[in-house]
This record gives sequence, C-alpha cells and structure tokens, in this order.
Amino acid sequence: MNKAMALFKSYLGKDSSNSISPLMRWLNPTLLSASEGVLEFSYLIREEMTNPMGILHGGTTAAIIDDAVGAAVYSLGKPNIYTTVNLAVDYFASAKAGDTIIALTSITKNGNQIVNTSCEVWNADKTQMIAKGHSNLIKIDRIKK
Repeated sequence: MNKAMALFKSYLGKDSSNSISPLMRWLNPTLLSASEGVLEFSYLIREEMTNPMGILHGGTTAAIIDDAVGAAVYSLGKPNIYTTVNLAVDYFASAKAGDTIIALTSITKNGNQIVNTSCEVWNADKTQMIAKGHSNLIKIDRIKK
C-alpha cells in the first residue's frame, strides 16, 4: 500500500477537517471507502453551499467533483503532482441544504502524463444521480511556494 493510500485508510469514517486540501476542509466530507483511485465521500449540504433557491449550487457540485477526483489521483501514490486540465459536469437532479450526497470517484485511464477520471454524485441512498463529472489531470512539476 502506498503512503497516500495509507493516509486515506486512516481517514475512513472521519470528516476532512485535517485534509491537506483547504477546499476539502471547507467541503468537509466524510470518507466512506477508499482503494487506489476509488474513493467514496459523504457530504452534508450546508446553506452556504446552495444557490438563492436553496439547492446545491452547480459550482459547489463542480468543486466537489474536482476535489474528489484530485484526491483519487493522489491516492494512486504517484511521485508527481497532477492538476486539472478540464472538467465537464452534467447535472441531473437537485439536492437541498440538510441533504446528504455521496461522491464516488473512479480512474478511467491512469496514464503517465494525463489521468482521466470520473465522479458520480448521488443522493444519500444512491437511488438518484445528482451529477456526473469527467476530468483530465496532467502531470506538472512541483509548485514552489
């Protein structure tokens, strides 16, 4: 098991308040399951994640997908950093503040330069798909702070 995967295994059943990702800390999902490239997160929709109509904002949904697939790529234990090149999201249903949603990631193609990913967002009992996103992430050099 690689170091990143060991880290995810230690987070199983816990919220993301200790995540290395500031966005993931704000979204604060609970990690439900983890294997290399396949992560399942549960999110409680808070009011600040919604639009003026009180439903989950499309931008928040896109952020959930982008952050979740980034974590999935990280779970592969690759020695380089990968960053999003593109993200396409299809929206199918709504969720409102107080609802719980599930994001399930997968790796479609684990390339050396580009990793193609997918993420499905479901309602809590996985009977209705809220959205589905596809993304490509590209290998980059480490960013200097």
